[in-house]
Amino acid sequence: MPDKRDYYEVLGVSKSASEDELKKAYRKQAKKYHPDLNPGDKEAEAKFKEANEAYAVLSDAEKRKNYDQYGHAGVDGQGFGGFGGAGFDIDLDDLFGSFFGGGFGGGRQRRNGPQRGANLKYRMNLDFMEAAFGLEREISIKKEDLCDSCHGTGTRDGSAPDQCSTCHGTGQVNQRQQTMFGAVMTSRPCPTCGGKGTIVKDACSSCSGHGRVQKTKTLSIKVPAGINEGEMLTARGEGEPGTNGGPYGDLYIEIHIRPHPVFTREGYHTYCELPITFAQAAIGAEIEVPTIDGPYNYNLKEGTQPGDIFTVKGKGIPYINRSNMRGDHRFKVILEVPSHLSDEQKDILRSFEETCTEKNYQKRTGFFSKLKDLFK
Repeated sequence: MPDKRDYYEVLGVSKSASEDELKKAYRKQAKKYHPDLNPGDKEAEAKFKEANEAYAVLSDAEKRKNYDQYGHAGVDGQGFGGFGGAGFDIDLDDLFGSFFGGGFGGGRQRRNGPQRGANLKYRMNLDFMEAAFGLEREISIKKEDLCDSCHGTGTRDGSAPDQCSTCHGTGQVNQRQQTMFGAVMTSRPCPTCGGKGTIVKDACSSCSGHGRVQKTKTLSIKVPAGINEGEMLTARGEGEPGTNGGPYGDLYIEIHIRPHPVFTREGYHTYCELPITFAQAAIGAEIEVPTIDGPYNYNLKEGTQPGDIFTVKGKGIPYINRSNMRGDHRFKVILEVPSHLSDEQKDILRSFEETCTEKNYQKRTGFFSKLKDLFK
């Protein structure tokens, strides 16, 4: 069997480590190698056992003194591996509580202490323009709330419920078990009161002693201009009530925007496609560009090509809570080739085509020039 490692090395601390440093180092090792978190891992099980043995010795002033003076020989049979009945308590609730923000060294939180209420979520559907310019809308939510008859106590006369005699108001009962890792202390919700710490003997008839009922509440929600798809609004304190005097949770309102038939959006910029005629593209024209504010007169340059994109500054979406700032509006021109031409129109186009030279079609001329070079 290999020699035992130095206990200070096992916990990763110096020989001058304080009690708090030892405790912190041990809990770190215990969380990392606990068998419940590493099922079937023999190596982790061994390291967990080793860390317990080290801490059982170093956390005891007399044992630590003997270990510092004589090494493992001074504490044989007193550590975890051969503790000879000494044992070592491990509170799993305390140990695993740190995974959920509990931490150590601050004492165990009472299960029936004040707890914040649950948060709620509501989906709000908006039209494109409603999201762009904002609005105030009333919504109705169904939620669990305090009973008006007993004000949340659950008792018929509204008085405080009685303390549970089994757990003495703590809401939990402790159980000590002897395992291969020592004496393990675990906590469970009190079976008598269900973890509440109180007993309602004369129940309220409106809520049957629960202290809560389902209610429908109407709220007025202000949606700011510029809000975007998937963003959240928060209505503080409009969630469900807390327990044992804890505060209400919040209501989160998730925004969903219906598509617009003309406009799309990217951040604070708006986009659209605008069909134009051949004549407008060739010789330029003053055209009406649709924006979320309405038509905007724009001077289209001559020689505009299909797919060209133009920008109208400051005609996009307002910035949230910054009414003096807006995004831009960008439009892409789509050249519509005329159809259903009369014979006269066709003759005019043929005459026009005969007057054109390579100078009038630079892209076409460049393309065929490349072809000539390619096939020389």
